[in-house]
Amino acid sequence: MSQACHYTHHQQGQLKDIDPNSPLLPLFKRSSNDWGPYEFIFQEADMSVSKIDKLCYLWGCSSSGGQPPFSDYKELYKTIDAMELKYNGERHANNIPPWMDKAYEYWFHDPLSLVENILANSEFHGEFDYSPYQDFTTGDSKQSFENFMSGDWAWSQADAIARDPSTHGATFVPIILGSDKMMVLVATRQTDYWPVYLSVGNIHNNVWHAHCSGVKLLTFLLIPKDDPMFWCFKKQLFHIAMSKILGSLKVCMTVPQVMKCPDGHFHHIICSIGPYITDYLDQVLISRIVQNWCGRCTASPNDLDVGRPPHMAQLMRALIKELQASAIWDKWGINANIVLFTKDFPCADICQLLAPDIPHQLIKGGFKDHLVEWVGKYLELIIAAAPPFPGLWRFPDGWGFSQWTGDDSKALMKGHIPCDIVQMFHTFLEFCYVVRQNIITKDTL
Repeated sequence: MSQACHYTHHQQGQLKDIDPNSPLLPLFKRSSNDWGPYEFIFQEADMSVSKIDKLCYLWGCSSSGGQPPFSDYKELYKTIDAMELKYNGERHANNIPPWMDKAYEYWFHDPLSLVENILANSEFHGEFDYSPYQDFTTGDSKQSFENFMSGDWAWSQADAIARDPSTHGATFVPIILGSDKMMVLVATRQTDYWPVYLSVGNIHNNVWHAHCSGVKLLTFLLIPKDDPMFWCFKKQLFHIAMSKILGSLKVCMTVPQVMKCPDGHFHHIICSIGPYITDYLDQVLISRIVQNWCGRCTASPNDLDVGRPPHMAQLMRALIKELQASAIWDKWGINANIVLFTKDFPCADICQLLAPDIPHQLIKGGFKDHLVEWVGKYLELIIAAAPPFPGLWRFPDGWGFSQWTGDDSKALMKGHIPCDIVQMFHTFLEFCYVVRQNIITKDTL
């Protein structure tokens, strides 16, 4: 049932006057980062190495200077965004592990170009918020949250932008990141990959669900498995790679940049690193918390219900300055040996930006991997421990048999599940439906 609502919009995202004597901005910005030739060669034409060399030769013959943009396919490959990272720390005198000498290559899209492409998509017109807003229902005046820009975090970021005279009036574009580790077994020796995706928080929820152009693949990080000594370097490798990959966004985090938006107008844009959506195991990697500790606060794993200070970059810096790394690990659950990638970006605190991956962390992790498995083990113990009774079919070895018969199934249906377990599943499933609602109120939270 629809409710009447009234909105409070943040005074942001206004069009600024442009000097009438300044040259007109082109509809399609051409620069040294133009990806047109590469997209044609790799995606549309799908050229082989020999055909790329032939194209470069013909290109040079037809140009006035006789020099093509690329001499051969090798120079073309080097031009595409890529980087190599190597270990440069302390080394052992003997038996140096192979990973210390190996160069790790990463391929990625320019994040600034991805943001420009998303903003310039006219299909998002009418489904795009240019400023944060607060939504209240009429009557009881309860605040509700629907799209990302209706949240308190976006509103607070807009306040900070409005207080700065150099950014006042600019359109705030939060950069939303997400990743989910996957494993590739064939021909890669069980190599782990982290595909990282990028989107902007201005797009409405229904567009995210239905329009694939609202989410872009940013990079496909390759993290090979190795000995335990490699683990710390692997974590730092991720943060260094992310810092360099997102480096082009720094220019629009402090100085407004003119970009075309879905309404067809050019706006002054200020970007900021927004929520990072991932499951708990990847949150350990991204936020340098110790596994089994809470990712949002410093509560001990043995007592998560007690109130403890939230994880904040300022708190982490103070702890690293005053305490030993071992004490920080044991008493605060923080890995002080890792430097976070958000350290290089203004107004970015990854500790406050972690967001759960609902399908993987809540539904698959909480329901399937934990509750279903736990109840299955519980029922197996109960079934195996059932005493002899006339008319009761017993399974002294549990239900771990290879082949079921119709009689087995009928007998297992007579098993009893305690009311507390049924109530637990009811409460958990109700919570899953609540967090997936399109509109959430403060009462729901």
